[in-house]
Amino acid sequence: MQQKEECIICQAPLVYLQQDEAMECAICHKKENSKIRCENGHYVCSECHMKGVDRIVGVCLHESSKNPIAIMEKLMDLDFCHMHGPEHHIMVGSALLTAYKNAGGDLNLPAALSEMQSRGKSVPGGACGFWGACGAGISAGMFVSIATGSTPLAKEAWGLSNQMSACALQKIGETGGPRCCKRDSYLAITAAVQFAKEHLGVEMEQQKIVCRRSAQNNQCITYRCPFSPLNNISTKG
Repeated sequence: MQQKEECIICQAPLVYLQQDEAMECAICHKKENSKIRCENGHYVCSECHMKGVDRIVGVCLHESSKNPIAIMEKLMDLDFCHMHGPEHHIMVGSALLTAYKNAGGDLNLPAALSEMQSRGKSVPGGACGFWGACGAGISAGMFVSIATGSTPLAKEAWGLSNQMSACALQKIGETGGPRCCKRDSYLAITAAVQFAKEHLGVEMEQQKIVCRRSAQNNQCITYRCPFSPLNNISTKG
């Protein structure tokens, strides 16, 4: 069976190790410890895997939509975005910050997007399985943290940021694995839209989500995914 998208070097399936091993990036040749490589031994560092993510800022600054899913779809269509990868840890929060600002949120968007880049890049690939906290869910928490100006010494904003992460991770965890960066991003964003309406007083736009990338995912959970096309087939004659 031909693999659809795994290793970005040779398309072979990825291998997730329980402990770090010394590896060399197949692209930039940087040496570091990691738990992720493909069956053929290729390792790609996060920096190389996310090459091009700086373009997110420019895309979002020219976006007028109040719908974070619509914005996320545009980002997912860009060539730097793979089926799975840590780029989603930046994209989720960026789409939310942009839609939040366009929906009336009080926000310095250029500064917020720059901060989202910095924070999102610090969450490694595989956090969903190795940390027990999906990077898409964490990114939603970062969105609230940035939007509210939270710091470790904040009171209400600190609580809201952690509640947002918890809400997103709850939705992601209830759906179950294996991971899908597209599914988990959708779940995190839909949780954040409701959270922002209830706790921040900003109502972003929503839409029905039907995944159009399931064929690219070797581990697609099909009927268990709320966004699967198989669950959204029209019954009209």
